[in-house]
Amino acid sequence: MTVRALAEGEQLLTLRKGGIREADKHFRLEHERFFLYPTFDHQRRDLVRESHQPEMARALEEGVWPDGELPPHALTRDGEIPQPDRVRIRAWAEVADHWTITDRRAVDALSPFYVWTPDYAEKRLDWKRRHPLHVVLLRTYRIPRPVTVKVRDDYGGCRSWLEITRDLPFEGTPVLSDDEFERASEEIRSIVSGRVPALV
Repeated sequence: MTVRALAEGEQLLTLRKGGIREADKHFRLEHERFFLYPTFDHQRRDLVRESHQPEMARALEEGVWPDGELPPHALTRDGEIPQPDRVRIRAWAEVADHWTITDRRAVDALSPFYVWTPDYAEKRLDWKRRHPLHVVLLRTYRIPRPVTVKVRDDYGGCRSWLEITRDLPFEGTPVLSDDEFERASEEIRSIVSGRVPALV
């Protein structure tokens, strides 16, 4: 769902602490630009705000299952969706900015820029409490034609990065105009730097 939201311009940032399958379980910003690879490990309605839940069915369109059929329970049961045979890559992103935060108020104030529930976002902050949460602002581009990639066994599990054995070009159209992205970026920077408007 996150990849779909980024590719549609409904989400502008990602919040990371690191995947369970990463070497030291800590997030590192290893690349300045990368393709958005859809996975289905955490595809659960209760993690997404109600306003964006209708998009979850469309997010499943990024996978290609055997015989072209979705798993029977995919639209009715949360999580436990098996990986498809192939996935469609529709977009790539470049890092526009990157911060680390520990303030719950900042996580809440950033909620207009992600599709998860505030509770889920706060759980990301609380996980491994001694480590800060990475906030990565992304400029996303839709590629001219979706590219279908075979899913390998070693692509599964909770991780931040995959090395895809296929040459893909970094080309395409930004999902937001320059003006839209600049306005949103300024608001995000204000929130992260602590310049959030407050009533006293």
